[in-house]
Amino acid sequence: MAKETRTEEFTLRGDEVVAKVKALVHEGNVRRITIKNKEGRVMIEVPLTLGVVGALFLPTLAALGALAALVTECTIVVERVDDAAP
Repeated sequence: MAKETRTEEFTLRGDEVVAKVKALVHEGNVRRITIKNKEGRVMIEVPLTLGVVGALFLPTLAALGALAALVTECTIVVERVDDAAP
């Protein structure tokens, strides 16, 4: 099967970022998460692989929490991988 990549964007308040990222990671088909500020500037980009779970992801969540405290609004760009039908 071929793999197809698609992106989604979510605009959130700073205090909602960590919860949304946790939910996205839990979904499992996310390849990369990019967080941009209101001006569209990339603040953090997190590549995710199947092995990035649990304790390995905790430092990233801590950084996201600190980042979220600094911004009032941001955009999360999610790159997903879907299995395409042949």
